[in-house]
Amino acid sequence: MILLNLLAAPVGLIFWTSLAFIIVLVLLKRLAWKPILKTLRERNEFIDKSLKSAEEAKEQMSQLKADNEKLLAEARVEREKMLKEARDTKENIISEAKKTAAAEGERLVSNARAEIEKEKAKAMSDIKSQVAALSIEIAEKVLRSELSNKDKQAEIVEEHLKQSQLS
Repeated sequence: MILLNLLAAPVGLIFWTSLAFIIVLVLLKRLAWKPILKTLRERNEFIDKSLKSAEEAKEQMSQLKADNEKLLAEARVEREKMLKEARDTKENIISEAKKTAAAEGERLVSNARAEIEKEKAKAMSDIKSQVAALSIEIAEKVLRSELSNKDKQAEIVEEHLKQSQLS
């Protein structure tokens, strides 16, 4: 019975409780539901915008990463090109230096040979003049010794006359 008494409520109590519930429900609908729903919509929009922004940021990061990779690849190509040019320039400078050194060496050898030939010719000329001077001196001494004798003189003169007559 007690259980039935608890379930059997007076009609007035049910009416006023229902009326209070409906008033609270209407007040909540007018005053609370709209702001709550508005806040929920705004939060939902904020979350959607945040997700879109995150997606855009992710795409931008991907684009930046791709751009960076492209720039790095271009920089590597440019570096290789510059290194190749530097190697080529180095090789050209070295070959030019070798050619110049060889030409200079050849010129120095040629000048040295010419100087040697000049000195050799000068030495030969000096030797010839010394030999000629010595020959004249010896011939003079020989002639003096032979011409000092009168008989020898006459014999030499006759010999030269015979030779000049034969020629």
